[in-house]
Amino acid sequence: MVDERKGQAYAGLAMLLVGSTVVVSKLIAAGAPPFAATALRFALALPLLLGLLRWRGLALPRPDRHDQVLLWLQAGAGSVGYTVLLIKGLAWVSAADAGVLTGTLPAVAALFAVLVLGERPAPATLAAIALASLGVLALNLRQAGIGLGWGQVLLLGAVLCEALFILLNKKLRRALHPLQLATLMVGGGLLLALPMAALELAQAGGRWMSPAALAGIAYYALVPTVLGFVLWYAGAARISAAQAALLTALMPASALLLSALVLGEPITGQQLLGLALVLAAMALLAWAQRRASTHQ
Repeated sequence: MVDERKGQAYAGLAMLLVGSTVVVSKLIAAGAPPFAATALRFALALPLLLGLLRWRGLALPRPDRHDQVLLWLQAGAGSVGYTVLLIKGLAWVSAADAGVLTGTLPAVAALFAVLVLGERPAPATLAAIALASLGVLALNLRQAGIGLGWGQVLLLGAVLCEALFILLNKKLRRALHPLQLATLMVGGGLLLALPMAALELAQAGGRWMSPAALAGIAYYALVPTVLGFVLWYAGAARISAAQAALLTALMPASALLLSALVLGEPITGQQLLGLALVLAAMALLAWAQRRASTHQ
C-alpha cells in the first residue's frame, strides 16, 4: 500500500509538471521562434538523459531498419511536431484554453487506435471520446455559433502529433526501456529541429531570444522533460494502468490553475465546463480500462 501511494504521488507530480509546460510554452511563444526553442530544449535535456542512461547501466539500442523508420517518425511527431505546434498555438490561445485542449490526448489516442489500428472500441471508450469532443467544443462556443480559431487548430494538431507518437510506439518490434526511448526521442528531435532552427535564427537578423523565453526553455528541458520523465515512470511502475490513466487528469487541471496564478489569466465558465467534460472523459477511460483488465 505504501509503495502504491508513492507511485500515485510520483505520477501525480509528473502530471502537474507536464501541465506547467503549457504555461511555460506561453512565455516561450512570446519571445522565441518555435523551432529554435525546441532545438535548445532538446540540446539541454540530451546530456542529462545520456547521464541517466549511463547511471542505470543502459546502452543506446541499435534498432533494425523497420524500428528506425518508426523512431524517426515518432521523433518528428511527438518530439518536434508537438512542441512546435504547442508553442505556435499559444501565440493565439490562452494557456487555460490550451491546457484543456491538450488534456484531450487520452481520448484522441483512443480515437486513433480505433481509426488507425482498427481496434474495436468499447461503448465506454466511445462515450469518453464524445465527452472529450464536447469539452473542446465548450471552449469555442460563441454567440454567433461554434468555431475553431487558428490557435485552436494548431493545438489540436499538437495533440494529434502526440497521439500518433503513442500509436507508433505500439508498432515497434523491439521493446525499449523508457529511458532509452526518451533519449532517442530527444536526440532525434534535436537533429530534426536543427535545420529549421538555424533558418529561424538566420532570419531573426541577430535578434536573440528574450530572457523570459530562455528561462522557460531551460525549465522545460530540465524539469518537465527530464525530472517529469523520471517521476512518471517511477510512479507508473508502482500503480495500475487504470490509476495512471486517471492521474493524467491532473495535467489540464494544473495548466488551468497555473495559467491563472502565473499568467494572471481569468478562468471563465466555458473553460471550467470544458475541463469538467475532459476530466469526465479521462475518468471514463480509466474505468473502462480497469473493467477490461478484470475480465481478462
